[in-house]
Amino acid sequence: MELEIEESIWQEGYEKIACCDEVGRGCLFGSVLAAAVIFPKGLKLEGVKDSKKLSPKKREAMYSIILENALAVGIGMVSPEMIDKINIKNATRHAMKEAVLNLKDRNGNLLTPDYILIDAEEIDTSIPQKPIVKGDDLVHGIAAASIIAKVTRDRLCKEWHETYPLYGIDQHKGYGTKAHREALIKYGATDMHRKSFLKKILL
Repeated sequence: MELEIEESIWQEGYEKIACCDEVGRGCLFGSVLAAAVIFPKGLKLEGVKDSKKLSPKKREAMYSIILENALAVGIGMVSPEMIDKINIKNATRHAMKEAVLNLKDRNGNLLTPDYILIDAEEIDTSIPQKPIVKGDDLVHGIAAASIIAKVTRDRLCKEWHETYPLYGIDQHKGYGTKAHREALIKYGATDMHRKSFLKKILL
């Protein structure tokens, strides 16, 4: 994965480019989660690609490498209850904005980017930004953010599974698989389910 898009923005004089992506947008269960990453100018990590194209083991390995090399990383989350209130598109944008606002360096200091590249979305901020369609395939930093987001949410799914063991959240991560839908019909929805997503399942 090349740095073409980042390089064009660095050439315009911007230094700290935050790249942002989300995970869990299509899930029936749990929060939608976004991650933002700022890398040192010119840094390219081998093995970074869209998290969906990596095995869980490879994602975990890349997660550690990204944390070691990033200038700052931020996470944003929006709860199922809020998703039901404001809809998933607005919730996703809110999570992305939160991830950018939460960007911190290794010492826990907040770092404000001067430009943002986002996977196919725009957020409410005065910072210059550019939405990139298929950004996790085209932009090194967005792919890295997708890995941070995916690993973080997958770890949360394991914790959620401990609390709600009947639904198989550790396996399907909250997506609407056959097993998940059958569990919903059998046991009903939990307070972590997105009620607005369940209307066709729980008629």
